[in-house]
Amino acid sequence: MTENTKAIELGHPSYVWRFGQNRRFELIRRHTALDGARILDVGCGLGLYVKQFRTCSSDVWGVDVDPEKVAEASRDLPNISEAPAEALPFPDGSFDVVLLHEVLEHVKDDRQAVAEACRVLRPGGRVVVFVPNRWYPFETHGIFWRGTYRFGNIPLVNYLPDRLRNCLCPHVRAYTARGLRALFAGLPGRIVVHTQVYPGYDKIAARRPALAAIFRGLTYALEKGPLRCLGLSHFLVFEKE
Repeated sequence: MTENTKAIELGHPSYVWRFGQNRRFELIRRHTALDGARILDVGCGLGLYVKQFRTCSSDVWGVDVDPEKVAEASRDLPNISEAPAEALPFPDGSFDVVLLHEVLEHVKDDRQAVAEACRVLRPGGRVVVFVPNRWYPFETHGIFWRGTYRFGNIPLVNYLPDRLRNCLCPHVRAYTARGLRALFAGLPGRIVVHTQVYPGYDKIAARRPALAAIFRGLTYALEKGPLRCLGLSHFLVFEKE
């Protein structure tokens, strides 16, 4: 698989820890007990979240399907291994916290990936999920158009009917609130948090900090009201019985 194909099928991992990642990490910390916990990052990429989790606990693990990313992350971090989200190489009840950060949209079987995360979770533990929101005005993973893949933020694609969106975006899913919650149906536990979050605007901040500050102020205020439904990503936390 070429690097370009990986970027299309698996998405880009986080390469630099910035404001947006830190904001999400603080959201995770608000809704999970991280200190001293046994934590698994599924789809860990280069291990940026693994490294951040290690500020709270020494017992942090990561898996990813890309052997090159696994090798690179393993240079600086312990407990990184190659495995798909649908077949985690751990016994039942191994972890207190399992993170699926912008991963489910890329896996072959998202329902199985969620079931596996729940399987390796201890009773009382929590699965934390971030996935693309179907109602965000832009498709951030690019589209296929006339046989060619086009990178970039494409407006309004997610508002198309499933049949048309699937033609343009066969490489990535986007979730409605109902569709995401359906992945957890029948699993032993309950959803304790489900909301939507807006972007970190880090690329804008690198060029025009004042503009990024305006966007952050406006859209983060929207997260407190009904217009959070237009946010970039769903944030969901599931607690196992």
